[in-house]
Amino acid sequence: MHVSLDGFVAGPNGEMDWIQVDEEIFDHAGERIDHADTALYGRVTYQMMEAYWPTAGMQPNASKHDVDHSKWYNSVEKVILSKSMQGQELDNTTIISDRLEEQINRLKKRPGEEIIIFGSPGAAHSLMDFDLIDEFWLFVNPILLGQGIPLFSRMEDHRKLRLLSSHHFASGVIALHYERVT
Repeated sequence: MHVSLDGFVAGPNGEMDWIQVDEEIFDHAGERIDHADTALYGRVTYQMMEAYWPTAGMQPNASKHDVDHSKWYNSVEKVILSKSMQGQELDNTTIISDRLEEQINRLKKRPGEEIIIFGSPGAAHSLMDFDLIDEFWLFVNPILLGQGIPLFSRMEDHRKLRLLSSHHFASGVIALHYERVT
């Protein structure tokens, strides 16, 4: 998830135009998604992704990243956390509208690779409420927003994390990979 240096994932009105993404960051993120067979989204992020990725790789000017990510997006199992989408039937997609802790724990116990969440601050907050996130992959952007949607806003207790790796990009963005310490 992209985050500002002062801990915001979006501006006050959901703005994300401050996020720095380039080929170097795309390549790094691409290595991450190679280990995931399930993508988890909140409704808003899912709708943004669905509007672009299914056909992005087929466009005449598609970049290598567009082709690769589009192919992955079309094949990966998608899980959407949404009360408003409850009851909809979508290909290769599960909608979780209730019993979040039970259903996510069931997903985590299935055989397969990793479950990865893209953006989706509301979904991330819901998952953090139940301590369901095992690892954090943060792309810290060199900007101070001062206000907006915080990444860690509703936690009621301390959660210890261990830094597993860090990577500095030419753009000034730093990728941090933490695991939860139990």
